[in-house]
Amino acid sequence: MDASDGISRLEHDLLAFDRVAASSLLKNLSRELSPRELMDEIVVPALESIGRGWENGTVALTQVYISGLFIEKFIDSRISPADPNRITRPKMAIAVLEDHHFLGKRIVYAHLRASGYELKDYGGVTADSLVDLVKRDGIRILLISVLMLPSALRIKDVRARLRSEGLETRILVGGAPFRFDEKLWREVGADGMARTADEGVAWVRRAVETLS
Repeated sequence: MDASDGISRLEHDLLAFDRVAASSLLKNLSRELSPRELMDEIVVPALESIGRGWENGTVALTQVYISGLFIEKFIDSRISPADPNRITRPKMAIAVLEDHHFLGKRIVYAHLRASGYELKDYGGVTADSLVDLVKRDGIRILLISVLMLPSALRIKDVRARLRSEGLETRILVGGAPFRFDEKLWREVGADGMARTADEGVAWVRRAVETLS
């Protein structure tokens, strides 16, 4: 099966809420592709296409949500955190800040796990609760996803509170506001910005090397 056919079939199964077909397709492809290749060549393109469908009004938000949730659970079921080859240090986490649009977060989370990294998934959080979680868990690398500008601006508060707690956590941000304004990530106090899941993985890899 070529990549374009795999992408098309996965997208169709996800939008039809056909978990059995989607699971069977991914399991079959897993025999031919590594977890990273599966994400790069099939899963991420399918989810990005679904995301574009939501943006242009051809895909319902429910379809976006269920698709991302299925992929997240599939990756979790196929990749064991107990594998000794997993990268568990420094501690990392990912979160959606004061927003309810989870597709971007799920793509990056799944991509990082497929690339060998273990990280906590905080889901949707407020600025205050996020800082409390980072402090509690000793997070050194924090990935934050947002959809709307007000949520993006709240990252400045997260950075300020982290510093007031004496925490120099590295922050990577992503989402529509940062694509529209390429200077915004610096203005909110982030350490970097990723436009795509691949860029996010590359940034994390560099950060891990400098913190190890």
